Amino acid sequence: MSNLVDTVLAHLDDPQIAQIAAQLGTDPQQARAAIEHAVPLIVGGMAQSASTPDGAGALHTALGDHAGQSISDVLAGVLGGGAAAGIGGGILGHIFGANHDAANQGLGQATGLGQQNAGQLMAILAPIVMAALANHVQRGGIDSGALGGMLGQQSQQIQQGGGLMGGLLNAVLGHSGGNLDLSGLLQGAGGLFGSMSRR
Repeated sequence: MSNLVDTVLAHLDDPQIAQIAAQLGTDPQQARAAIEHAVPLIVGGMAQSASTPDGAGALHTALGDHAGQSISDVLAGVLGGGAAAGIGGGILGHIFGANHDAANQGLGQATGLGQQNAGQLMAILAPIVMAALANHVQRGGIDSGALGGMLGQQSQQIQQGGGLMGGLLNAVLGHSGGNLDLSGLLQGAGGLFGSMSRR
C-alpha cells in the first residue's frame, strides 16, 4: 500500500488547508504543520486499535460505512458542519479509547494549537483518514487480519522515524493516564512550532 499518511496529505491542497486553518482560527502554515502531525497520530491510533483480532474486525466493519467516498467530499462535509462534523469525535473515541484526551493534549502541545483546537483538527481529519483507508481496503480486497498487520507496519515506521512525530505517537500510545507532558520531547525537537508561531 502507498503510505496512508501520504495518501491523505496528498488530497489536502492549499485551499482546503486554508479552510481548516480558518475553522481553527490559525494561519495555513501552522495548520499544515499540525495536519502533518495529526494524520500519523490517527494512523497510529488505528494501528493500536486493530492490533487485536477483535479490534481489527471492528475497524474493518466500520470501514464499510466509509468505502466509496471521495476524500474531498468527506472534507467538504466535515467543514460544512451538520451531521458529518460529529462523526470524527466518534471515530477518535473508538480509535484511542481512554487515550483520546491524551492524543488531543499531545497534539495541542506539539503544534501550539492547544488541546481544544487540536481535538477539533483531529475530528476534522478522522473521517478523511477513514475514507482513504476504506477505499484502499475495498480496492485491495483486504480482510481484517491483513488490515491489522498493514496498519501496524505503518505505525512502526512512524515511531521508528523518530523526531517530534515519532515521539508524539510513542507518548500517546504508551500513555497510562493523567496529563501528558511533552516538554522534554519539544525541547529536543528544537522548538519547531515555537519558531513557526513567531514568523
